This record gives sequence, C-alpha cells and structure tokens, in this order.
Amino acid sequence: MKRMLIACAVTMPIATAAHAQSGVTLYGLIDEGFEAISNAPTTAGSPGARQYRLDATNGLNSSRWGLKGREDLGGGLTALFQLENGFELNNGRLGQGGAEFGRQAFVGIKSRPFGTLTLGRQYDSVVDYVGKLEFGDSNVGTAHGAHPVDIDNFNNSRRTNNAVKYTSNDYGGFTFGGVYSLGGVAGSVARNQIFSVGSGYHNGPLTAGVAYLQARNPATSLFGSNPSDTATANGLTGTPVVSGYASANAYHVIGAGVTYALGDAILGANWSNVRFAGIAALGNSSAIFNNVEASLQYHVTPKLLAGVAFDYLHGSHVSDTVGGANYSQFSTGVNYTLTLRTDLYAALDYQVANGRDSSGHGAVANIAGVSPSSNRYQAVGRIGLRHRF
Repeated sequence: MKRMLIACAVTMPIATAAHAQSGVTLYGLIDEGFEAISNAPTTAGSPGARQYRLDATNGLNSSRWGLKGREDLGGGLTALFQLENGFELNNGRLGQGGAEFGRQAFVGIKSRPFGTLTLGRQYDSVVDYVGKLEFGDSNVGTAHGAHPVDIDNFNNSRRTNNAVKYTSNDYGGFTFGGVYSLGGVAGSVARNQIFSVGSGYHNGPLTAGVAYLQARNPATSLFGSNPSDTATANGLTGTPVVSGYASANAYHVIGAGVTYALGDAILGANWSNVRFAGIAALGNSSAIFNNVEASLQYHVTPKLLAGVAFDYLHGSHVSDTVGGANYSQFSTGVNYTLTLRTDLYAALDYQVANGRDSSGHGAVANIAGVSPSSNRYQAVGRIGLRHRF
C-alpha cells in the first residue's frame, strides 16, 4: 500500500502537467446595437429613406461562439483545432451565408521550432497582418468604419475556403506566414485558387504589417465563399462600388499599415492598392483602387477610449463611362469599459461619394455593412453593448 501511495504521488504531477497542455475551450462574444441609417433602400425600390434597426453583425465585433482545443503530442508538437460560428442575435440565423462554422474551421499541427500549419476555412494574410491595424477593427471603430464595402478585406468580410496556412513563431516581435487555397477545379490548377503572404512586427509601442492577396475568379472563389452565394448574388455583385467588375478573372490586394502608441494616444495609418484584373465585360480591362486611412485613438481615462479616422478611396477610370469614383469617409467612436468582459460604445460614420462608379452611373455612398444609399451621402450611427464569455 505504501509503495502504491508513493507511485501515485510521483505520477500525479506528471499527469497534471500533461493535462494542462491539452483541453477544449468554449468561448464567445455578443455585440448588439441600435442603429440609425440616414439613407437605405425601401422595399418598394423607391428613393432611400431613414432606417432604424437592431443589428448584431456590424458592431465592434460580430456575434460568435466557438470551440478551440489543443493536445500535446510530445517532442515539441501540438495538435490544435478551432471551430467558430457567426450568428445574427436578433433572429437566430447563422451568419456567413448559412455556414455552421462560417467564421473559422480548421485543424492543424504546431511545431515549437518551426511554426504552425493548419487546414480548413481560414483568414487570409491581409486580415492577419494588416487588417488589425484598420480603425474599423479597433475598440472604437465598428464594422461600418471599414473601408468602403470593405474593398480590400481589411475588415475580414470574406474567408478563404480549402486553405492550407502557415504561421511562423514569433522571432523577437517579427512574424510571417502565408495561405494557399486549392481551387479544386478538374483540369485547371489556377481556376478559383487564392494565394496570400504577409509579415508583421510588434515591439513596444510600434505595430506594423504588410501583406499581399491574389484570388483567381474572385466572384466565386473569395467573394462567393459562403454557402448562400451565387454568381449573381455575393459580396462582389451586391454593391455598385465594384459590381461592374464581377467578371474580373483576378483580384489583387497589396496592403500595409502601422500604429504607434504615444502616451495615452495611438496614431494609425494604412494603405491598400486593389486591382480587379481581366474584366471580361469591359474588354479585359483592369480597375484599380487606392485607399488611405489615418486615425487617432486617445485614452481619456483608463476606462474611456475615444477615436476618430478619415478614409479616402479613389478608383481609376476604366473607360469613358465607367469608373473614376472616389469615396471620403469620416468615422468616430467612444468606448467605455464596464468590466473586463463588458463595454458600452457609440460610433458614427459618414460617407460622401463622387464621380462614376463601376456600373457607369453617378456614384452613391455605400458604407460597409449597409445597403447603398440612393444619393452621394450616407451616415450610420450606432449605440452598442459588447459582452465576451
């Protein structure tokens, strides 16, 4: 009996240590808000009117719940997985076009010396390394504060299916990685494939990132990556900002961003170049957009954060009658921390459009997460509550 007690005493810490390296975590976030929109389409298709609504998808974060787990395999290897569901709180519907785990769904292996390899539905490198530096992804900017219609995917409106992803370890604040999505089309390796690479650096007050994304046949592969998407109804065809370019055979994004903490202030800036190449409907022309953003966040008190940003998107002329629109957007917000898990916030976004859009008509304002305005102007105000669990 004494020998058995001694053996148990010796092995118990080992078992406990092994167990500490394995496990499954349930987590989630609920973000609900009341919104007032200055101009939105009516059901009869007449000129836009004011709209008031509850919305749980365009706040500081969209509502979600998920499971993530890991298991220590020994020898510096760890198996891991993550399943994350997005949902609409107000009606209980699945988010991301009806996908059960539309936000993320992957499994992989992490190696202590070499990094992490994962397989499944995942974020691209633009999201990983540059998107987090956008005002719309901060604790005062909502999804409406993303760049117009989230044209560069900085705000993670679109996921990459069938993706193989590598993420490096942290080397003195420097990280890098890449994503490759197999198109899965018989007889064509290139069709529907997606490729992205990026790197980031974080050291003290400085955070910076750069990334590149390329998607072949983007109307299907990237903008049409949700279950409910079709060639004529997806994130690319639903807005006049870019719907005229839905027949493009490739979509390219180059992005870079930086934030710098200076006392109680956080200064931010980012830039992206977006190109829709080989637009069949326009004689295989290309449409090019350049976007610049500058932002300032300030801790008024330890619990109160305020911020403001200006964003400018300029589109090139594709032909004499198509393209050449530009969109100026002002965003501001405040966030008050109630507890470590709960905060209250308010945000306001205002956009002005000029020129001709992708449809060849006079450009109309189209704030991300909102249906297009009937004129050049659009504003969205939101008061919300965010709770993490």
